[in-house]
Amino acid sequence: MTAVYPDLEDTSVFITGGGSGIGARLVEGFAAQGAKVAFVDITDATDLVETLTATSAHPPLFIPCDITDTAALHAAMDQAAAVHGPFTAIVNNAANDMRYTVDEITPEIWDDSHAVNFKAYFFACQKAAALMAPAGAMINFSSITYTMGAAGMAPYVSANAGIIGLTRALARELGPKGIRVNAIAPGWVLTEKQEKMWATPEAKAAFLEKQCLPTFMQPTDLVGPTLFLASQASAMMTGQVMVVDAGVVHAG
Repeated sequence: MTAVYPDLEDTSVFITGGGSGIGARLVEGFAAQGAKVAFVDITDATDLVETLTATSAHPPLFIPCDITDTAALHAAMDQAAAVHGPFTAIVNNAANDMRYTVDEITPEIWDDSHAVNFKAYFFACQKAAALMAPAGAMINFSSITYTMGAAGMAPYVSANAGIIGLTRALARELGPKGIRVNAIAPGWVLTEKQEKMWATPEAKAAFLEKQCLPTFMQPTDLVGPTLFLASQASAMMTGQVMVVDAGVVHAG
């Protein structure tokens, strides 16, 4: 059961990568709180919008967008703010965790990975800072892969380490404006993509051994933490990394 945050009702929220996986569950979660949700994705999300339009106080606004095109991303954010008003929260969720060995990585692969997994995060935050209401919350999705040193995905892992540094730098710079910036570092979340491409029985069994909790993470497990960081319940939290991984990584 997800907690209700009354201060999120009627707020303007922008989410990247909201068409599937974790992002789609975030769109649903904010819509259920009564927020006015706009989201972008490179793939079609018409079915999600139609479903939520029938059940939400505010129909979500889907804007098709390739977030690696900074001009297109900024235009989508302008459109969302024009329809829903200044942002209260932005969630950088879009990611591409393709696997490559060191020998397979080309300059093009490296640049393409960082364009999605890191560059777009900064430029979304840059634009959001100008469209906040005036204070607000930015939530950047990272991953525990950067603490684990996961093999076979160096571009993705390095981008996620960068997201933590970016989050802390922006928290310091934007704090005087009342803008909070935090990150969430999930463990292995079994989205449809993961199940299709990498979640073999052997891989799942091996990863479950690393968790304290004996249950695989699902996209819905990230909704509550994200709502918390967007709400006034976390009003004095900024520059922080919230690890949500069923107990794989331990800090402190």
